[in-house]
Amino acid sequence: MSTIPKDITTKADLQQLMEAFYSKALTDDEIGYLFTEVAQLNIEKHLPLIVDFWQNNLLESTGYKRNVLQLHLDLHAQSALKPAHFERWLYLFEQTVDELFVGATAQKAKNRAASIATVMQTKIASQGDGSPKLL
Repeated sequence: MSTIPKDITTKADLQQLMEAFYSKALTDDEIGYLFTEVAQLNIEKHLPLIVDFWQNNLLESTGYKRNVLQLHLDLHAQSALKPAHFERWLYLFEQTVDELFVGATAQKAKNRAASIATVMQTKIASQGDGSPKLL
C-alpha cells in the first residue's frame, strides 16, 4: 500500500528525514568518508542535534546554539570540502526530501539546505586556503 507524501510538520517528520538522509550520506561513494573517516561521526549522538537544527530552521525555535559553520570549517581543515562535496550533499538531501515529503515546508527545507551549502562554500573560499573560489 503506497502512502501519499505529506509535508514536514513535526519533529518526528524531521527525524524520519534525517534518518533516511544519513543512511544515504554515510554510505555514499563521494561523501560518505567525510562522515565516517574524517568526522568520525557518531550517528546516535549526531541525529538528535541535527534534528534540533532543522526543527529550529523549519518549524519552531528550539534554542539550538551550536555553530554549524565553525563545525564545517573545522572539518574542512581536516579534509578539504570541495564544491563537488556540497553538490552531492545537496543532491542527496533534496532527493530524500522529495522521496518522503511534499509541501511548503519540504520546499523550504530544500531552499534552506541550498542556502546553507552556499554560505559554507563562500566562507571556506574566503579563507584563502587555495581552495577553488566558489560561486
